[in-house]
Amino acid sequence: MTVKALHERIRNDIERCIMSGALGPGDRLPIESELMQRYGCARMTVNKALSSLVEAGLIERRKRAGSFVSRPHIHSMILDIPDLATEVIARGQSYEYRPVSVIVRRSAPSNPVVASLGGAADVLEVSGVHFADDVPFAFEDRRISLLAVPDARAVDYSKISPGAWLLSHVPWSEAENRISAIAATTDVARHLDVEPGAACLLVERRTWRGGVGITQVHQYFLGGNYDLVAKFGRQSG
Repeated sequence: MTVKALHERIRNDIERCIMSGALGPGDRLPIESELMQRYGCARMTVNKALSSLVEAGLIERRKRAGSFVSRPHIHSMILDIPDLATEVIARGQSYEYRPVSVIVRRSAPSNPVVASLGGAADVLEVSGVHFADDVPFAFEDRRISLLAVPDARAVDYSKISPGAWLLSHVPWSEAENRISAIAATTDVARHLDVEPGAACLLVERRTWRGGVGITQVHQYFLGGNYDLVAKFGRQSG
């Protein structure tokens, strides 16, 4: 096995642990000497693997402390990405997510959505409805880059929403939010069980890790069903 192949193997093994949740945000990676012993390689090979993980935004290296899985953050200002299940339950309501469709779209760089998620990778499209007390709370249309998150293909979305799974398994380094008021289209109205044209709040969000797109989502809420509360402050660390 060549040194280059071994460096890639080390990187892939660590990345797989992060994506599977075996290593979560803030967790410490094995020290370099342990990785050298485990893979029977030189320190330079381990350094190459760790450096590539830093470049991808997956880990951060702290002098005299070691390497740690990156924690999510947004440049300059902080805006949390909410977990709808947590928000609904905090209101004292029961929560459920019901998937409507799960489709893998083949790579099509000419598609602007695909291009925003890396361009050369297949995309997983997951749509579904979030319920509060068995009443539609939000309709969600999400796309996930299978280049950035290959494990997303095997998730059972009847047991966990794609947003909740991503928040618990996939670290991100950048996020963009856009909020607008719209009238419900026929398709959105059908999923929210309202008349077409009903007032809705649309939340559009994209996240990246090290410049690579992770996910793009459109979430549609009835105008009177959702309060947007965000805390802003200077980025720490």
